[in-house]
Amino acid sequence: MKYLLWLLKAAIFFTLFAFALNNQQDATVHFFFGTQWRAPMVLLVLSAFAIGMVVGVLGMVPRWWMHRCAARRQQSVPMPDVAAVPPSTASAPDSTPHGI
Repeated sequence: MKYLLWLLKAAIFFTLFAFALNNQQDATVHFFFGTQWRAPMVLLVLSAFAIGMVVGVLGMVPRWWMHRCAARRQQSVPMPDVAAVPPSTASAPDSTPHGI
């Protein structure tokens, strides 16, 4: 299985490498107010991918922060001591078999 994953990674790498070699023509990106950027096509695709990754991560940061704060709050709450529960209120585990 380990070699199969390395083979898959190598195939993806060589596919992307061939894509980069086949797209070395200059491309022009026109911005506002007549500004333009000329660069190889593969650089434009790579930068668009990187910008998309940054936007995606920045969109997820508030939720990550919320979950991190909730986990920190959960760790600061003391857990009830099992020995402190009176035996009359503690229920014994069910001894009936579960299954088919």
